[in-house]
Amino acid sequence: MAALASDDTLMRSPEGTKTKGSKVQADEFPLLSKGEEKSHSLKGEATKRSAEEMDKLLNEMETKFAAYVRHDRYGTMGTGDISVQEKAVLVFALLVLVPIKIVLLFLIVFTYYLICKLCTMGRSHSQNVSKEANDDSSGARLNGGYTKSSDHAVPDVSVSSPIQDETYADLGGLRRKIVVYAGRFLSRAILFVLGFFWISVIRLDEKDVMKDGRLTDDVTVHPSAIVSNHVSYIDILYHMSASFPSFVAKRSVARLYLVGLISKCLGCVYVQREDKPSDFKGVSGIICERLRAKDNNKESPLMMLFPEGTTTNGNYLLPFKTGAFVAGTPVQPVILKYPYRRFSPAWDTISGVRHVILLLCQFVNHLEVIWLPTYVPSEKEKCDPRLYASNVRKLMASEGHLTQVEIGLQEKRVYHSFLNEYLSCKLSE
Repeated sequence: MAALASDDTLMRSPEGTKTKGSKVQADEFPLLSKGEEKSHSLKGEATKRSAEEMDKLLNEMETKFAAYVRHDRYGTMGTGDISVQEKAVLVFALLVLVPIKIVLLFLIVFTYYLICKLCTMGRSHSQNVSKEANDDSSGARLNGGYTKSSDHAVPDVSVSSPIQDETYADLGGLRRKIVVYAGRFLSRAILFVLGFFWISVIRLDEKDVMKDGRLTDDVTVHPSAIVSNHVSYIDILYHMSASFPSFVAKRSVARLYLVGLISKCLGCVYVQREDKPSDFKGVSGIICERLRAKDNNKESPLMMLFPEGTTTNGNYLLPFKTGAFVAGTPVQPVILKYPYRRFSPAWDTISGVRHVILLLCQFVNHLEVIWLPTYVPSEKEKCDPRLYASNVRKLMASEGHLTQVEIGLQEKRVYHSFLNEYLSCKLSE
C-alpha cells in the first residue's frame, strides 16, 4: 500500500487532462461581487449578461468548483444536448425499462418492509435520547478534543432538544439476523435492478490494520465506523448490502412510508437541517456513544458516516468533518468509484428526479470499491480529531487517486445556484 498522500496531488482539470498541482484551494478573490453573489446564492435571479459572458463565467465556475462538475454525455445538470441516437435510447428505456424497474424496486422495498414489520412486531423500540443538560458533559468526555459544530460529520445540521428517536438497532437474536441478512440480500437485489450487475471489490482489510502509520496483522482490532467518500445515494445501498450499518439521516426519513420503518431497523441517527449549531452537540453525543459501544462490544451495530458532508462527482475528496473521529476509535476507510460511459451515477449538481430517471434509463452501471485496512488512531490523533480526520483523508486520497479540494457544501450551493441562472439565461435566448 502506498504511503499517506502528501499535499501535492495530481489534479484533474474539467477537460479530463491531468496536471501537477498542489491541493486545490478555495479562491481568495470571489468571481462575483458581494451584490452579485447574494443574487446568485439567495435569489437566483437572472442577470442581464451576454451569452459570451455567461459562458466565460461558467468556465471560471467549473474551474473553481471542479469537484461538482459533471462530465458525462448529458452535460450540465443533465440538460445538455444529446444525439438523436441517445434520444432514441432514452425513449425506449422510458417506455420499456423504467416501468419494469419501478415495479421491481417497489416489490423489493415492500417485501423488506413486511420482513421488518414482522420482526419488530410485539417488540418495543428503544430511543436515542440526548438532552442539552447532558451535552456539556458529553463534550467534556471526548478526550478533550470536543470541537465546534462546524467540524462534525454533517454540516449545517442540528437536532431539537431533547432528542427522542425510535430505533430497533438493539433488536437481538433470530429477529436481528433476519433483518440484517434480508436487508443485505435485498439491497444487493436493488442494485442489480438498477444495473449494477457486477461490483468490483478490492479488500485490503482482511488481514492487516493501519496502526501508527504502519500495516500490522493485529486481528483483535475491529472498526467502530465505516468512513467513505460520498458520491451518490447509491453509496447507501452498497453499504447496506455489504455490512448493513447505521446511518445519519434526516428526521423526515423516519416518517416516510415503508422507508421509515426500514431506517429504524438500521438504527439511524436522525438530524434536522436547521441553523442551531449549539444543539448539534446532541447528535455528536449519540454518534460518540454508538462508536464507543461498538469499540467495546463487537456485536454492537456498526456506524456508517460520510465525513465530507455532501456528494461530489467522484474524482475529488472534500475536507472531512470530525464527527466520525472525535470518539478516537478505529475506523474503516472505504473508497467508492463509479466508472461510466454515458451517464454518471454521481449525484452532484443534478436534480434528484432527473437523476433517478436517467439512472433507471441506463442498461448497465458500474461500481468499484476499495476497502482499506482498519485505521487505528495514535494517541496524538485521539487527542486531536482534526489531525485524525486529516490523516485518514490523506490515506484515502492517496489510495483512491482522488484530488483533495478545500471547498464544501456552501460552495456547492453557490455553484448550483449559478447553474440554475445559467440555464435560465440559455432558455430565454
